[in-house]
Amino acid sequence: MDPVTVGAVLAAIVGGVGGGLGGQVWAGLCALVSRPFRHAPDSGGADSRPVGSGATELAALERAPGDQVLGVALAEVLLARAAADGGFADALESWWEQARRIRAGGDTANTISGGTFHGPVLQGRDFSGLSFGSAAPPPAGPSGPGS
Repeated sequence: MDPVTVGAVLAAIVGGVGGGLGGQVWAGLCALVSRPFRHAPDSGGADSRPVGSGATELAALERAPGDQVLGVALAEVLLARAAADGGFADALESWWEQARRIRAGGDTANTISGGTFHGPVLQGRDFSGLSFGSAAPPPAGPSGPGS
């Protein structure tokens, strides 16, 4: 798990992506963050910094749904907590198995090729309820020099 990917998924979930599955994943994350924190024995290394629970970052993301920066901040705390607590690491991995099924971005490829097209073109993702008319193609005329 990398913080950027997890952060994007977190921001998408709190922003409403994923429907029912998104709601379940968010509830699972809230429960995960509220678990008691069992720190691993301190090794006393130079990089031993206090690790937060993630509650502050979770609340910030709830206040600003869809903010990927806040999602990454929460992801970084969760991953640091997982490094310090083996039980939390297992629970986070289990949560991630469910969460990663939610598409945070969207794999859209817009391509027009193969000839000349006359009329409107929409490029994007998840359109519905659209209707529009297009003008008739221009009449075919003689081609070549001097026409």
